[in-house]
Amino acid sequence: MNDRIQRLGLILGVSFCLLLAALTRLQVVDASKLQNDPRNTRGLTESFSSDRGSIQTVDGVLLATSDPSGDEFKRQRKYPEGAVFAPVTGYLSFTYGAEGAERAFNQDLTGGALPKGDDALRQLFQKSRHARDVTLTINAKVQRTAAQALGDRRGAVVALDPTTGGIIAMVSSPSYDPNPLAAHSQDAVRAAYEGLLDDTNKPLVSRAYRDRYPPGSTFKVVTASAAFDHNPDITRKVYPTLKRLPLPHGQSLGNFGGESCGGTIADLLRVSCNTGMASVGLDVGTQNMEAEASAFGFGTRPPLDLPATAVSVFGDPTKLRAQAFLAHSAIGQEDVSATPLQMALVAAAIANGGIIMKPHVLDHTSDDKGDIISKYKPSEWRTATSGATSAVLKQMMIDVARSGTATRAQIPGITVGAKTGTAQTGTANESHAWLIAFAPAEAPKVAVAVIVERQQGSGDAATGGRVAAPIAQQVMKAALGA
Repeated sequence: MNDRIQRLGLILGVSFCLLLAALTRLQVVDASKLQNDPRNTRGLTESFSSDRGSIQTVDGVLLATSDPSGDEFKRQRKYPEGAVFAPVTGYLSFTYGAEGAERAFNQDLTGGALPKGDDALRQLFQKSRHARDVTLTINAKVQRTAAQALGDRRGAVVALDPTTGGIIAMVSSPSYDPNPLAAHSQDAVRAAYEGLLDDTNKPLVSRAYRDRYPPGSTFKVVTASAAFDHNPDITRKVYPTLKRLPLPHGQSLGNFGGESCGGTIADLLRVSCNTGMASVGLDVGTQNMEAEASAFGFGTRPPLDLPATAVSVFGDPTKLRAQAFLAHSAIGQEDVSATPLQMALVAAAIANGGIIMKPHVLDHTSDDKGDIISKYKPSEWRTATSGATSAVLKQMMIDVARSGTATRAQIPGITVGAKTGTAQTGTANESHAWLIAFAPAEAPKVAVAVIVERQQGSGDAATGGRVAAPIAQQVMKAALGA
């Protein structure tokens, strides 16, 4: 009998020790991880009940606040600017968690993670932590200008400072109002969320950095750069004037509108010559084209400080061995797909001497007195091309804006560099209208990418030069105060 009692006592003792160890790990070791997990409803309840930090633009416009609500949550998260800034702010929902900047900077907005060890245990019994306010690099004037210029058309705009990587504007259309998702009536929240999910226009997806499209002729900037970096001899070559480029197995590649064109790379880029730039891609070769695309960031997730950034891709290496596939890829078609953010970074690389800075939306955090606690420090992401090549490409893009396909991107008194794109979608008489650009060319302060989806028609009315260029022009003017 005594043996049985001793065994039972031992089992109970071990069980108690295991339970104590589990509770200790949960409360101390895993406290930080669990506290800041966006799926943690207790953390969300605290976020609703506490004075969560505000989110504002670099020019002081409030984008997210926590106001007294008078109900069980005590605080109501509000988004004064609504849908225009939702692609950046995201939302905070008790039912669906956090998205966008609300998710990315949750630790700052709630006061930071609990420290480990004894301090963590003591702070479990303290009243609260101090929330931090988050200031973004977004400029409210530029953001509103971009949203207004894009209007109700599907598409996106990304504008950034090429010297720092700071995002000045990030617009996605259609967008959504985050306020209903932050409501305290969960039935209302679910109805609003399900309605957004059912919308075939995908308003919850930020097209600016989460959706990919064939970049079309904007990718010719990468192809031209590859020629200078990997096969300088062909940069002096004069390509024949063609209407269609013959390819193996009876295939061919034609120019927009059935036009004929040829000349040097500068000539080809200025008029966006498909036959010529496809030939350049073939001369550069598969491996070198892959290497150049990789240098510009294709195949790697950009280090944007917002969640779930999509990876842009150049194509399947096996397919690229085929001449026809490589020729179409060199002009941004076939399997080439890019986010507007990626194409803005391509423009930024040329504007910034070949260096791509890490893209970011965080400018700084501050306390309740307005004193800065932490400041984002810009840093390089990758070297896309050499300074010499970027200088040559910069001048070519200036010529595209001055006398080529992007004249509608010009700004009086300011030198603009640009490249248009009219990307096939696979549907007849339908294309994506693109433009990438930077200004002022002498000392660039803004680089921009614009896409307007699925424009109808086969003529000039559906091109990037006609549709996207005026949007980019307005955005750059707003960014430069012109």
